Amino acid sequence: MLRQISLGALGLTVGSILTVVGFAAYFSGNPTLNLIGFFYGIPVLLGGLALRVAELKPVPYSQPVTPDLLDLRKEQATATQNQIRSDITRYRYGQKAHLDTSLDYLGLEPTNEERPDLIGIREESRNGAYTLVLEFYSPLISFNTWKEKREKIERFFGPGLYAEVEQPEEERVDLALIRQSEQAITPSGNPEATEPAS
Repeated sequence: MLRQISLGALGLTVGSILTVVGFAAYFSGNPTLNLIGFFYGIPVLLGGLALRVAELKPVPYSQPVTPDLLDLRKEQATATQNQIRSDITRYRYGQKAHLDTSLDYLGLEPTNEERPDLIGIREESRNGAYTLVLEFYSPLISFNTWKEKREKIERFFGPGLYAEVEQPEEERVDLALIRQSEQAITPSGNPEATEPAS
């Protein structure tokens, strides 16, 4: 619950209230409240402002998570899938973007301007396997580049997962992290990247 709360907004609210109380106490001749309001209110207000500036908002779900998917997640999700989902669906501070260090390691972030933007997340069942899908807006990193990085992505987020990259529309790339299981592994053992139907 707390991870869904903006600490920056909370700091601004509490700091503003304490600062207003301090000013009110000053003009009403109440030195105790005046001291408390100024001593705590202004630092909390400035701290909230600093957090708000450095704040990275949670990535939204593009589709609702059904009870069946919640059960599948509990049964099959790997520690990596749970960590990614937890990290990107809460407020973060001091990061340039969600998964920025991962994208940099994978060679998908040549510059800040070219970095794909994580715009959505969804959970699915693919052939009975729990799947975490990361939806990227990627206008400057080509789909061919994503396909070339697929095996490296799979090694990076493994073990117990395989990766599929898909392009549902132009300038969009979906990265599916699929829990490996007997039901989910393809006959070749090496899932191919898929392009949108023409």
